[in-house]
Amino acid sequence: MADVLLIKPVILFGIVIGLYELFAIHADMNFRGSHWFGHGLHATILALIAVFITMNTEYFLAVTGLGATNIPIITNPHIIRVIVGLFMVIKIHTVSAIGGTRLASAGLAEKWSHSLVVGILIATAPYLWTWIGPLFPAWIQ
Repeated sequence: MADVLLIKPVILFGIVIGLYELFAIHADMNFRGSHWFGHGLHATILALIAVFITMNTEYFLAVTGLGATNIPIITNPHIIRVIVGLFMVIKIHTVSAIGGTRLASAGLAEKWSHSLVVGILIATAPYLWTWIGPLFPAWIQ
């Protein structure tokens, strides 16, 4: 995994996760119009960034030399992926909780289950790609 910088799989996963979050928040919250689209755009951009981090962790550690520093939290790609996934779960739920006109009113926040699904998908994206990547045409790999 550390040989190349992954871009196309990151875009694919980021868009899929962003669309999932867009439809999940539409089901959980009462957004309409441009606010709903704005949240979806925000979710997709941040999903792309998070997936880029998780799918290119080994590459980044190898290129920067941080992989050889023997600092347990920084050099372990699994820990970095879990931290990014947990950060995204908290970020998604927090943003959805303040998304309306009243802070954390009943029925306003996105369900924890949807936030957890997004965080798990982001953290496990590199492992999922090793299974489903060969199913895609060569131009996306």
